[in-house]
Amino acid sequence: MKLYKGLVAATVEALQDIFVKNRQADRVVEQILKSNKKWGARDRAFIAENVYEIVRWWRLVKYTAEIEKAKESEDFWRLVGVWQLIKSAHLAESDDSKILPEWPEFEGVDFEAVKARYQEGLQTRKIAQSVPDWIDEIGEKEMSQQWEKELVALNHPAPLVLRVNSLKTHMATVREQFGYDITEEVDGAPDALILKKRVNVSGLDSFKSGFFEVQDAGSQLIAPYLDVQPGMSVIDACAGAGGKSLHLAALMQNSGSILSMDIEHHKLLELERRAVRNGVTNLRTMLINSDDIIEKLAETTDRLLLDVPCSGLGVLRRNPDSKWKLKPEFLDKIRKVQAQILENYSVMVKKGGKMVYATCSILPSESEMQVQKFVRKHKADWRFISEHRTSVARDGFDGFYMALLERK
Repeated sequence: MKLYKGLVAATVEALQDIFVKNRQADRVVEQILKSNKKWGARDRAFIAENVYEIVRWWRLVKYTAEIEKAKESEDFWRLVGVWQLIKSAHLAESDDSKILPEWPEFEGVDFEAVKARYQEGLQTRKIAQSVPDWIDEIGEKEMSQQWEKELVALNHPAPLVLRVNSLKTHMATVREQFGYDITEEVDGAPDALILKKRVNVSGLDSFKSGFFEVQDAGSQLIAPYLDVQPGMSVIDACAGAGGKSLHLAALMQNSGSILSMDIEHHKLLELERRAVRNGVTNLRTMLINSDDIIEKLAETTDRLLLDVPCSGLGVLRRNPDSKWKLKPEFLDKIRKVQAQILENYSVMVKKGGKMVYATCSILPSESEMQVQKFVRKHKADWRFISEHRTSVARDGFDGFYMALLERK
């Protein structure tokens, strides 16, 4: 393993942006990789992989480096150096202390001290699995023994999964484009295709032509769960950039109508661009800028999707920096928002219509418990039909919850 100073410096800069300037990891990495056109594929891979893995294992790396709070540039150089030792096979198998180059920035990073401290950190779950105390506590409280299994699984990098767009192409066509040897279909998710090799799909002509979207297999289960049929009226009331809206359009074969709503205008603009690329013609967007909009749509739709804002604890594989930015007070606040959305938006469903409540959280307090409270309160008007939860540990999908309810 040979380290190049320019690449390590770029890694240090990215980590400072994430942890000191509090910027999103994916945007930081994207910007860093664009900053030097001379970097080749291996250089870019080194930076991206090291940044994301250090972010993922941040608490363990800090513990091993004996740094409580990283602030200065030298702290981040030390952390990157310690990470090189941690991930090296030499750490467990050899006493070779020459893994790091003799750079001034790595002075004082002692191999034996790192080795001992690392083994010590592995004895405590919240350090070994790199999670804040409060998340570890609430996970164990709500999920008991299952929490540790999910936590371990959430620390494995997520696979790259595509959703084949049936409005424009077929599974076989997309597999042929990528090659059958690097693609794998997913049981239970008929449009999902795993890429076993990392590919920059956004630059491909097939992506620009709308043949597929990037979407986890667990996420792809939500739109079919709404039990839509061609010709129906459907509202996706927390649409965001619209991955599930686009999937609904494909399931409905561009028939009927989809109203995609959100409180953030820029996300709806992105959805409109994606809809054009995907060949979607039965979708329109609407900005939610007042409660009056919801009231005017009372009893107007056959199907309603509420993919509500949540902690995102089910998708930590993809967004490892979010666990360091989440706060306990945010979780308390978001549970109240979820309950309000379920209570207020559900009026849009026609009698006899159906609704799906969904989250990308593994916590029951954001998911099953919200639905249970709603059904108890509205048992005269709503009937619980079914629920499904994906498990990162069991399924290999991101952690999603979905519940199907019917208005009487």
